[in-house]
Amino acid sequence: MNTPTPGIDGLAEEILRDVGGAENIESLTHCATRLRFQLHDGSKVDQAALDALDGVMGTVPQSGDRFQIVIGGAVANVHSKIINLPSMSRSGAARPKSDAEVKAAVRAKSRGRFAWLDNFFEYLSDSFRPLLGVLLGASLIIAIASVLDALGVVDFRAEDKSATWVFVDAMWRSVLYFLPIMVAYNAAKKLQIDPWVGATVMAAVMTPNFTGMLNPDSGIPGVTCSTNSTLGTQQCVADVFGLPLQLNDYGGQVFVPLLMVALLALVHKGLQRVFPENIQLVFVPFFSMLIMIPVTAFLVGPLGVWAGNGIGEGLAWLNDNAPLVFAIFIPLLYPFLVPLGLHWPLNALMLQNINTIGYDFIQGPMGAWNFACFGATAGVLLLSIRHREPLMRQTATGALAAGLFGGISEPSLYGIHLRFKRIYPRMLVGCLVGGVIVGVLGGVDTEVFAFTSVLTIPVFSPVGVYLIAITAAFVTSMVLVYLSDYRTREERAQANAERDAAEAAARGAATDAGIDADADTDTDRETAAADDRELVTVGAAYAEATADATGPATAAPRGAPTGTASGAPAAAANSTALCAPVAGRVTGLDKVEDPVFSSRALGEGVGIEPADGRVVAPVDGELITVADTGHAFGIRTMHGIEVLIHIGIDTVQMQGEGFDVHVAPGQRVSSGDLLAEVDLDAIRAANHPTVTLMTVLNTADLAAVEPHTGQDVTAGALVVTVRR
Repeated sequence: MNTPTPGIDGLAEEILRDVGGAENIESLTHCATRLRFQLHDGSKVDQAALDALDGVMGTVPQSGDRFQIVIGGAVANVHSKIINLPSMSRSGAARPKSDAEVKAAVRAKSRGRFAWLDNFFEYLSDSFRPLLGVLLGASLIIAIASVLDALGVVDFRAEDKSATWVFVDAMWRSVLYFLPIMVAYNAAKKLQIDPWVGATVMAAVMTPNFTGMLNPDSGIPGVTCSTNSTLGTQQCVADVFGLPLQLNDYGGQVFVPLLMVALLALVHKGLQRVFPENIQLVFVPFFSMLIMIPVTAFLVGPLGVWAGNGIGEGLAWLNDNAPLVFAIFIPLLYPFLVPLGLHWPLNALMLQNINTIGYDFIQGPMGAWNFACFGATAGVLLLSIRHREPLMRQTATGALAAGLFGGISEPSLYGIHLRFKRIYPRMLVGCLVGGVIVGVLGGVDTEVFAFTSVLTIPVFSPVGVYLIAITAAFVTSMVLVYLSDYRTREERAQANAERDAAEAAARGAATDAGIDADADTDTDRETAAADDRELVTVGAAYAEATADATGPATAAPRGAPTGTASGAPAAAANSTALCAPVAGRVTGLDKVEDPVFSSRALGEGVGIEPADGRVVAPVDGELITVADTGHAFGIRTMHGIEVLIHIGIDTVQMQGEGFDVHVAPGQRVSSGDLLAEVDLDAIRAANHPTVTLMTVLNTADLAAVEPHTGQDVTAGALVVTVRR
């Protein structure tokens, strides 16, 4: 098993190696929490080794040789370290392809009928995704101010705030007000045009000069303002070049920059075809600004405001006329949008609502989804503590902290939920419960954009309704996951077996260390030697008895220890013989079609293609593990050697069918005792390999584990020599 190298530098090197090396990377990008690889050959990835690394929260294999590694908040640093590794430079992979290039290549391979739809959603998502960090930062500043408001320290919504709190307001309003400029930059970058041109065009209609015309008392000639008698809103029109220009405050608008940049891309690329390359630097931005700033001010801006208002009003109508349907629909929709990155358009609508009607009604029901997600993670955390699973406990703890205090669901989704199919149905029940409560109790609104976390609870109104809804969603998901488990019965049996074997190996290593520390006297040495001789004698006696009953076994391979006519060894005092648990042909782990075993993640050992279904104990010891499904057994010897016998590959899925177990956990067995009788034809009928694997789990703690392969053996013949 790989031993993770400490620090981000070491993690980057480990990841690069386990994805098949720099030469296997076609492109590497990252998002808020994940490294996203496009590989030349996805089969070269050592997923088990990656999952075992400290700093890796989970892995997500995808079609088309794509592979994602969930890192969490440190993803940007890890990405940078990988890109700057010397081997990346030598391989020619130092310049990663952009997200757009990667996705375009994948779409070209798949040749879907609706590529335009994919492009549309990617355009929306990629225009917002890079802003995750600053949006979260602004959200937390709002949360702190809201908590202080709830405690009576300051009136967060007062009009006559002190200069101190006006300054605090500026800290978060900067993100939301200038969001159109940031979106324009990202959208232009997505469409592969100069992002600064996109940002400049949007900024032109947000300057104090432009917004100053919205003030009817500004005294600027050519500006007239009137009040809409129906809506009670003020409308201002300016006479510019003899044409009427409808004035709007574009702060916080998101549809305007999206529409503007889509049109700007056509203009910008058209100008690049017109002007020679050596003068494009000056004239392409110049004419782009000269054309697009007036087009945005006169046409795109008012159209974008109208479109955004229309969509917001449509959702508001649904919320007003069918609040229960709306409150249920939103939390049930998000679990499927977020993994695909399609939730950003709804986030844009939230911002649009706040900007136009002064509040948002989507974030409240959305909170039910987030807290149902975090509740499911809490259920996994409790189970990981109960079942002593340190890796899952670490993953769930980090994901739960990111969710409860940051409102970020990706670590939970990619690190846990998408890996275990039992979680989603239980989480959806939590979403449903939370949504029903929001709808029945009249809905939840907020006047600010905030990531739904524990810290932002005070920004929602009525806060009591919101608190009841998210608590119910959280508790429902947590209880359902905890009571029914996130693993199937078979997966739980296998996980428990691996855990018990690992714990037994650790106890054995500690015991051996104690024996070594105490073996300073001649008496201790003589006792240890006597134990070794007894173990060898028992193994030889069993092998001899087997030879009497079945005939002599095949001779040991060249270089293997010699022994009796049966093939059992005469071992040295510090060696232990592991006999074949089944009769058949012995092969090395390299030839086993299972990456966990072939990578030696579970230790060194052998595979045996069984000739019959009798499985016997390969050594004297205590049965630490007996899988409920009968496909795996763990034995610990008196010297702490941990031996795993695993019958077939993926046979846990057979749920015990075809396996007749003759032993129980905690039972002491001698070499040759019958462990199970297996129906090999049933395994083949289920399309599973029948190879029986025997590995030494604590190989790393031993002097040597020597497999003896390339022979046909009877059960009880020497196949592995362990040197302590």
